[in-house]
Amino acid sequence: MSNVSGVIKSIQDIMRKDVGVDGDAQRISQLVWMFFLKIYDDREAELELIEDDYRSPLPEHLRWRNWASDAEGKTGEELSDFVNLQLFPTLKEKLILQGETGKRAVVIRNLFEDAYNYMKSGTLMRQVINKISEINFNNTADRHTFGNIYEQILKDLQSAGNAGEFYTPRAVTQFIVNRVDPKLAEKVLDPACGTGGFLACTIDHKRSNYVKVSDDEETLQKSIYGVEKKSLPHMLCTTNMILHGIDTPTRIEHKNTLSRPYVDYTPKESLDVIITNPPFGGMEEDGIEKNFPSHLRTRETADLFMALIIRRLRPGGRAAVVLPDGFLFGEGMKTRLKEMLLEECHLHTIVRLPNGVFNPYTGIKTNILFFTKGKTTDDIWYYEHPYPEGVVSYNKTKPMRFEEFQPDIDWWGTEEDGFASRVENEQAWKVSLEEIKTRNYNLDIKNPHVGEQIIHDPDVLLAKYAEQQNEIGSLRDQLKGILSEALSDNGNR
Repeated sequence: MSNVSGVIKSIQDIMRKDVGVDGDAQRISQLVWMFFLKIYDDREAELELIEDDYRSPLPEHLRWRNWASDAEGKTGEELSDFVNLQLFPTLKEKLILQGETGKRAVVIRNLFEDAYNYMKSGTLMRQVINKISEINFNNTADRHTFGNIYEQILKDLQSAGNAGEFYTPRAVTQFIVNRVDPKLAEKVLDPACGTGGFLACTIDHKRSNYVKVSDDEETLQKSIYGVEKKSLPHMLCTTNMILHGIDTPTRIEHKNTLSRPYVDYTPKESLDVIITNPPFGGMEEDGIEKNFPSHLRTRETADLFMALIIRRLRPGGRAAVVLPDGFLFGEGMKTRLKEMLLEECHLHTIVRLPNGVFNPYTGIKTNILFFTKGKTTDDIWYYEHPYPEGVVSYNKTKPMRFEEFQPDIDWWGTEEDGFASRVENEQAWKVSLEEIKTRNYNLDIKNPHVGEQIIHDPDVLLAKYAEQQNEIGSLRDQLKGILSEALSDNGNR
């Protein structure tokens, strides 16, 4: 079938008629568990041809092919009763979790533990199921087209009010994975994986560059790790992994990374690569900060993730983390954290992203910190990534593109020779550790090559005004966080 986007639109139109589905978040959640079962069934059909003794973790009558694929099959009240009284209770609580199918059953159980059937009308549900059945996920063209549609579904989460927590633009994930370059056997973790953008990009990168024989594919499958605490993005990530050929994504955990005590992580659990865009600007639930040593305690989520990332990297391990400007200039616990980062890791590069990269989710200005654990920092290179020519801001219809990062890549060099090829230019400059210390570890250092420019173009001035309003909003959010931390510290004395 060729018109996957048309099928998705038809499904959304049908769902809007159902009184049980209230808003985008429920509609997407409903879509995901239904798509998951169809994707899983198509993948099982493939595995049955590849493996002589393949056994499904699902009871026969609950496999998509046996209750959903017949367009004239169950409908109306019969279908609603089947889904609510048989399908969901079994997938949530009654699958056999031991034996040869146990791991696959655990994946399904974990995905469905917080899933719900919101649709009240079995007749409308049948219409949706029939539309989904039109897509063949073993057809390369359909799978590729659905991959693009899937990204659109993720972007549509903005209507649910909190998409920025889950979605990092593809251009940013591609650039980070390209620069960190995870090797075939290296264990890669995203501790706040959301819908799995970084992990999916890592899988594509490893397959393109390092998978040569069938055994390599098995090595790849064992190297991908993710953790996500919210149920909807966890569902999306698990489905995303199966779409990317990770048949049993048991290493995509549904929990809060920060809920395990910091000191419990041992060197044996160290990782080769950590890439992530942790939630920032938010506060963790009461008590989470007590999982961390007293000098690292805060309720600012991104700071706790940074502390944990440093701990979990092995010596020589590499990380790239998206962080707001507030981390760079913040004081108090942030200063102690930055001092620890520079003492335990080589923070070799900070890429300063332009405003609007995360529009429309947030206007907060962001940076990518690249570092390697195991030696101290002597100098930090900054690279200010500019807007492409003719662009004054990004938006939903004109997002950042990976091709824009080519100048950054051409300039990059290699860590093995200490980035000897790097030179200062209009976008790049180097700052010594001594200067950082004199600034009390304030890393918010502006581009010294950019002077004051007088601009009279109305479009540019309006974009600049919008940028300043975003920066004011960002500063206000950071100030709230600093005040909250200060009040919390006073309350603990």
